[in-house]
Amino acid sequence: MSVNITTAFVNQFKANVDMLVQQKGSRLSSCVEHENITGESAYFEQIGSTEAVDITSRHMDTPRVDTPHERRRVTTTGAVWADLIDREDKLRMLIDPTSDYAKAAMWALGRKRDDVIIAAADGIAYTGKDGSTQTAFDTNMVVDVQTVATGVSAADAGLNVEKLLAANELLMANDVDPDEKKYCVVNARQVRSLLGDTRVTSHDFNTLKPLVSGTITEYAGFTLIPTQRIGTDANSDDKCLFWVKSGMKLAIGADIEVKVSERADKNYSMQVWARQNVGCTRMEETKVGYIECDIASGPTGA
Repeated sequence: MSVNITTAFVNQFKANVDMLVQQKGSRLSSCVEHENITGESAYFEQIGSTEAVDITSRHMDTPRVDTPHERRRVTTTGAVWADLIDREDKLRMLIDPTSDYAKAAMWALGRKRDDVIIAAADGIAYTGKDGSTQTAFDTNMVVDVQTVATGVSAADAGLNVEKLLAANELLMANDVDPDEKKYCVVNARQVRSLLGDTRVTSHDFNTLKPLVSGTITEYAGFTLIPTQRIGTDANSDDKCLFWVKSGMKLAIGADIEVKVSERADKNYSMQVWARQNVGCTRMEETKVGYIECDIASGPTGA
């Protein structure tokens, strides 16, 4: 059984089991495309762009336009969570914690799903007919750490408006659909840096009042998704990932499943069990990037 279950015994003042502060489930799952698959691996077909041919004469030969085809392979990985609730503990507790354990399991698997998405964003993508060709992340889709507003001396800086505008420019230059929703994944210190940019907090540039709420959800065309799970690059700068929804695909081999059952081999304790099987791939290099953000500096590098 969980070694922490005794904290919920009757001699505690509270009458409920409060969940510990933690990220509740997946925050990124809704920001990517989904596809249910069968088996451990699947292939996603892609059709590239083509150009029309000018008509240069009457009765000219019909031109043949070769449409490029690509495919991406994604491999899913299983994840499982389980804990036991002893019958004796249930007798000593004011409430049955089973439902809270189930929530804890789902939240844990949701966070695991986010980790899979984050790893795929700038990781190796597997392409080609049999999915064996390794396609690296395009370093042209990186916004430099020294990107600052015009007139400010270049320096390593945290997240600022100029960096969001540069990320938006990269996507626009690649002719991404302007109607597609754009996402940027940020952690707490980069939200703080962005809130230090006067263009975010000034009424001249923003009708919202982000300093009042202490959060910011949208700016420069991006929906900002807060999570503390993003990584850092080789220079220890935060990697604030950005993409359009079609740039990332989540393959679901088995969605989150939760079961609560007795374990005869554990003196008939109740077991809360949950699992999922998911994988993710970057679909197009031109639709995914990241912003280098210094972890110790503000929006101007100071």
